[in-house]
Parts: sequence; structure tokens; C-alpha cells
Amino acid sequence: MTSSKTLIRAVLSAGLSAALAGCLTSTPHWDATFGDSLNQIKEMQTLNPQASANTDPVAGIDGVAAAAAQKSYAKSFTAPPAPTNNFTIGIGSSSSY
Repeated sequence: MTSSKTLIRAVLSAGLSAALAGCLTSTPHWDATFGDSLNQIKEMQTLNPQASANTDPVAGIDGVAAAAAQKSYAKSFTAPPAPTNNFTIGIGSSSSY
């Protein structure tokens, strides 16, 4: 009789422990460090972290040429060139070697 009571107590204790383990959470630790790995990777990939503090303008292209290049780039996506027929490439053109 005592062994069956012991077995029942052990089974109930195991069941209660399993039920209470479902209530245990570890998310406060995860929430406290959420995003740290992403921020660390971004910092590791940044060549110059102080680049935004540099007020020296970049030389090389004027505003008019830059605006024209940007408009041309945007237009290439809105109106792509017509597809060419692969069978007619090179026909009708004369080339002498």
C-alpha cells in the first residue's frame, strides 16, 4: 500500500512540476537584450561611425548633372526599353573585315 501511495505522490509531483514549468518565462532577459545583435552587426559594418559629422561637401558632380542622372535612372524603371527580337540581331547590318 505504501508503494502505491509513493507512486501516486511521485506522479502528482511530476505532473504539478510540469504544469508549473509552463508558467515559467525567460522573456524578460530576451526583451532586455532585443536588438543588441543587430546593432552590434551594424556597428561592425560601419566604416566611419563619425561620417555624419563631416560637413565637407563631396566634390565631383554638380547639382544639375546629378538631378539629370537621377531622373534618367528613375525613367529607366517607368519606361523600360522595348524588347528586341533575338532572331533579327545582326541581320541587315553590313560589316566588312
